[in-house]
Amino acid sequence: MTTAPPLDSLQAALAYRFTNPVLLQEALTHKSFINERKTTGGSHNERLEFVGDAVLSLVVSEQLAALLPQSSEGALSKHKARLVSESMLAHVARHLKVGDCLRLGRGEELSRGREKDSLLADALEALIAAVYLDGGLESSRRVVIGLLERELRQVVTQQHRPGEDDYKTQVQEWCQRRFDSLPSYTVVRESGPDHDKIFEVEVAVNGKVVGRGTGRSKKEAEQSAAKQALHEA
Repeated sequence: MTTAPPLDSLQAALAYRFTNPVLLQEALTHKSFINERKTTGGSHNERLEFVGDAVLSLVVSEQLAALLPQSSEGALSKHKARLVSESMLAHVARHLKVGDCLRLGRGEELSRGREKDSLLADALEALIAAVYLDGGLESSRRVVIGLLERELRQVVTQQHRPGEDDYKTQVQEWCQRRFDSLPSYTVVRESGPDHDKIFEVEVAVNGKVVGRGTGRSKKEAEQSAAKQALHEA
């Protein structure tokens, strides 16, 4: 079976080459594609998604426990919830250009399914399962760690600076619990001379402004905005 160029690129991005390309194809097949082609056979990716969720949870839990040996179960659970959230997985999937490789039914194509967080996150979990079934746990562990390497480093960095991002961290955790998305910060105004600037920042969730703050640096203004968002929540 000759692998299409987009799938070659995806495997290169994953740093994993499939022995059984049928598993890769299944991981990228949405149920809408199968439902519209009932006579062609084949499987969609929901079964793999179920397995991938478990593999992802195991690997991320292992990594967090190893990287943060002094952290409580509650703290580790919060970190894991962010790392395996739909918004985070969709972000990683976009970086891999998973959307370009999805096999979708006409309805999903028309509704821009290739850009939906839910479809992208599910496909990434299915890909992780496909790697696990194709190459075993160690292969899937390497792939997951590679995909989340930057985010895992950030967790460790923040752990060693517990007070620096306190309000922003609390807002992030609140957003994950309530909206399953990440907050965004925007500088809306700068005033004063260069040596004594005042920054005004807005923090938004799903496009809605939930807090505003000012400070003598962008970071200080973001903290202030996050503090107001928590107060208003």
